[in-house]
Amino acid sequence: MGKIVFYEGRNYQGRHWECSSDCMDTYRYFNGCNSIRVSGGYWVAYQKPHYMGYQYILGPGDYPDYHSWMGFNNCIRSCQMFPPYRGSYRMRLYNRPDMMGHTMEFMDDCPNVYERFHYRDIYSCNVMEGYWIFYEHPNYRGRQYFLRPGEYRSCGDWGCFNPMVGSFRRMRTSM
Repeated sequence: MGKIVFYEGRNYQGRHWECSSDCMDTYRYFNGCNSIRVSGGYWVAYQKPHYMGYQYILGPGDYPDYHSWMGFNNCIRSCQMFPPYRGSYRMRLYNRPDMMGHTMEFMDDCPNVYERFHYRDIYSCNVMEGYWIFYEHPNYRGRQYFLRPGEYRSCGDWGCFNPMVGSFRRMRTSM
């Protein structure tokens, strides 16, 4: 059973709210989020309600301030629990929208997309198996994007408006 606790203050201080299922709008439970504890499951926290805005991938552990989860501010307005997955991983990346142009298939993590794919801009992808995290910069830094199996015909489909993908990794139970 998954559980995430949001705290208004840094270092787990102030008002807090415990959550054990998806929540599309956290506004009524807390005003700002400056620390988080995840005691079970893997979560995707979103900057805006209805699973929109910046995304933060959180595994079990303590996050004493928003910098520790690579947050840009103290605003968390929705969250979803990551479904358990132990199967194989496979996706295709494309350098053009609508799954056109140069393509490359991946089944493992990639710390630097440009070194492996020779393109900086990823406009579309097809996640055939597994759950993946895209990062804005190489070496798993910057904004994060959670991708479930499915076709993403443009980068906006995964919540990004800049096609730059610097790195990506499989979302596993041990990250």
